[in-house]
Amino acid sequence: MIVFPNAKINLGLNIVSRRSDGYHDLDMVMIPVGWRDILEIVPSSTGATTLSTSGNKVDCPPEKNLVYKAWNRMNEAVGQELPPVDIYLHKVIPDGAGLGGGSADAAFTLTALNALFSLGLTQDRLCGIAATLGSDCPFFIHNRPMLCRGTGTEMTPVDINFGSVTHIVIAKPCGISVSTAEAYSGVRPAVPDKTADEIVTLLPPDQWTGRLTNGFEKHIFASRPSIASLKDKLTASGAVYSSMSGSGSAVYGLFDDAKMAEAAADTIDGCDIFVGGIDPASCF
Repeated sequence: MIVFPNAKINLGLNIVSRRSDGYHDLDMVMIPVGWRDILEIVPSSTGATTLSTSGNKVDCPPEKNLVYKAWNRMNEAVGQELPPVDIYLHKVIPDGAGLGGGSADAAFTLTALNALFSLGLTQDRLCGIAATLGSDCPFFIHNRPMLCRGTGTEMTPVDINFGSVTHIVIAKPCGISVSTAEAYSGVRPAVPDKTADEIVTLLPPDQWTGRLTNGFEKHIFASRPSIASLKDKLTASGAVYSSMSGSGSAVYGLFDDAKMAEAAADTIDGCDIFVGGIDPASCF
């Protein structure tokens, strides 16, 4: 079985409060985008479950990879050892970018195993397993535009008003990543005047600037001016709205025209780049 885990971007990211457990309550909208890894799961050739990676470098041993952890969590969830498999992961989505690539790989592993072995687990059950792997993982079980609150796992479907936007450009500076710990170290929680879903459902993207904000941007831009410059470049190239995704370092721009999006991507050097269309129903 071959599946294609996709990335996500954040439309707004409000850090509302710090929780007593050390985590933060968030208010954000996440949407899927078409930047994809490749994940293949086949019967084991050796009698043991293995994970092999290719493409972008993966800086962790197989047993610590979220894909391998997803395999183990699925065994625990069904209460039995599933038949061994060989898992092949080809990484295309950049890491340390705020695009959720690792979380997508884990979630797609769960859904693929569920289908491959006809386990019959419901979407809610899969989301529960995914939540034990990471706060972004349940989003990729739904894999549609969602309002995300709490630690990001309290999700409600949302319909985005994309107006005339048809294309997205995502740029991740090569060699520049932002860890989750670094991102949260400089945040100042605050309750927004309007929630992210109120903005993106009622207003088109050309009215989001100044209203729809990412609470990580201010301190990350101060320490990583090249990321701030990337956002400025996308805006100058005609993006009707531009923002850092999640905790960064990727930045995206929304465009009304395919040719304008391609031209904007051509002006950007030293980055991994994705250019794709947006379907309001699925955002792929």
